[in-house]
Amino acid sequence: MTHAPRILVTGATGAQGGSVARHLLASGRWTVRALTRRPDGAAARALAAAGAEVVPGDLRDRASLRAALRGCYGAFGVTGSWEHFGGELEHGLDLVHTVAGAEIEHLVLSTLPSARKLSGATVAATARCEQEVRRLELPATCVHVAFYYENFRAACAPRRAGDGVLEIALPLGEAPLAAVSVADLGGVVLGVLERPADTLGATLPVAGDELPGAGYAAALGAAAGEPVRYRALPGDVFAALPVPGAAELAALVALYHLHAPSRRQDIEACRRLHPGLRDFASWSRH
Repeated sequence: MTHAPRILVTGATGAQGGSVARHLLASGRWTVRALTRRPDGAAARALAAAGAEVVPGDLRDRASLRAALRGCYGAFGVTGSWEHFGGELEHGLDLVHTVAGAEIEHLVLSTLPSARKLSGATVAATARCEQEVRRLELPATCVHVAFYYENFRAACAPRRAGDGVLEIALPLGEAPLAAVSVADLGGVVLGVLERPADTLGATLPVAGDELPGAGYAAALGAAAGEPVRYRALPGDVFAALPVPGAAELAALVALYHLHAPSRRQDIEACRRLHPGLRDFASWSRH
């Protein structure tokens, strides 16, 4: 392990960064330097126990980023959009510009596709960061992570309707929606880093399945042992729901099903990189 290439993982105690760090460590072929604002937190201690080098740092502090990047082969970058539903253009550009000044051979950056008709800081900030990566001609792979399966255990979890039937609601209409378990993202990123010729300089949409709302409901019902009904909601109605991040989730769903083509080929590409990638039915059973 002492000669294994080192990857700096930002957001290492969050959903995406944590998944990447765990998969890299489990492979035994990479060392991980985990950047976190809370090095004494439980998640950071768990990463350290698994073999990561945990270092304090912040995307707002370029000096800490420069120090953390020193001696690294590559980096996985994610701003707070997925983790905290906030605006992070400045943080993302700080990361990109700091990587540009470091001797990094492969940056994997989590971004989202641009859609001019959509509002939302998440979409605008990450798309702008991807544009900057390409403008600077960095050795990078940008990953567009689909809707999380995990949302179906949080904001989009089945709830009892007035008639007693379990129900999920999405601002999706009858269109299909690509999704993936964030826990599987790290396996895809591991494949990206180990097969750089396949994706370096490219953008990879990361998805594990693509189903209409009724398909997600059916899989959840099979796992729960009782029917789950799908209810289509207008985007503005969903955005106003009293759940954390509802407005951002509505914007992301609209982005995926209105502005993205079928993800079937992307799912196949991701499964080649990570054969353990789960479809939604497999994920929902566990």
